[in-house]
Amino acid sequence: MGNSNNQILYDDFNEIVSVYDFDTNLKTILYPRIMFIETAIKNYTLNTLISMGPIDFDYVFTNFLNDYKQENTGNSRYREKMKNRLELRNKINQKISFSYSQQRAVISHFFHSNKPIPLWAIFEVINMGEFGFFLQCLNQNTRIAVAKDLGIHTSSHNQNGRIIEDIIFLIKELRNAVAHNSVVFDCRFKKTNPPSRLKEYLQSETGISNINFENIVDYFIIVIFLLKKLGINKTELKKIVRNIYIESEQLRNTIPISVHTSIMGSDFRNKVNGLNNYI
Repeated sequence: MGNSNNQILYDDFNEIVSVYDFDTNLKTILYPRIMFIETAIKNYTLNTLISMGPIDFDYVFTNFLNDYKQENTGNSRYREKMKNRLELRNKINQKISFSYSQQRAVISHFFHSNKPIPLWAIFEVINMGEFGFFLQCLNQNTRIAVAKDLGIHTSSHNQNGRIIEDIIFLIKELRNAVAHNSVVFDCRFKKTNPPSRLKEYLQSETGISNINFENIVDYFIIVIFLLKKLGINKTELKKIVRNIYIESEQLRNTIPISVHTSIMGSDFRNKVNGLNNYI
C-alpha cells in the first residue's frame, strides 16, 4: 500500500465500489477536522507571538524568523537556514501580490490604508506548507513558546521545538489530498517519511505502538491527538473513532480479509482500542 503502483487485485466490481465509498467516507470524516486543526494552530501561533511583540510581518521577520542566528556565520547550516528564511519571505510576498491582484479584502485593505500587513492577514492567505516553513524559520525560543502554548512541548522529545513543524509538514499532505478529493485510503499522498522524533513522541503521548504512517489509521491517531490538545471534548473524539471503526468494518465485510489487512494494517483494532484509551 501507500503507492498507486501497488495494485489491489479485486475479484469483482462491487469491491471497487466499496473501496471508493470507504475512501469518500474517510474524507468526509477528515475534512472539517483537518480544516479546524489548520486554523487553530495558526491562531495559537498568533496568540503566542502577540504576547512577544508587534506582529506586522516586517517585525516578525526581523525578530522571530531568525533561526539562522543559532549557527556560526557562513557555515552550511547558516546558509541553509538563511536560504529558507529568504525563500519564505519570497513565498509570502508572492501570496500577498496574488491576493492583492485578486482583490482579496483581507490584503488590499491594508495597502489602501497604507498600513503594514498584520501576520493574521498573511496566515489567511498562505497554505499549510508555507505555514510549516514559517514555523521552521522561527528561532528556538519562539518555537518552544508556541509548543508550550499548544501543550506539546516535552524535554525528552521536543527539546528544540521542532515537533510542531514536523506535525504540520506531515498533515499538510493529508490535508491537500482531502481538500482536492484525491485518494487517501492507502496513504499514497505521503511524500516524505516523518522523523523518528515525531513517531516516538506520538507513541509516548498516546500509548499506541507501531505508529509509522504506513496506514491511514495512523493519520487518524495524529488527528485525534491534535484535536484533544486543541480542547475538543471526549464525546466528539470518541464519535470520530467510532465512525472510523464502522467504516473499516463495512469495508472488511465487502472485500477479502487479506486486502482489508493490507489497507488498514494487521494492528488496526489494537490502535482503535489504544485511541479510545487515550481519549
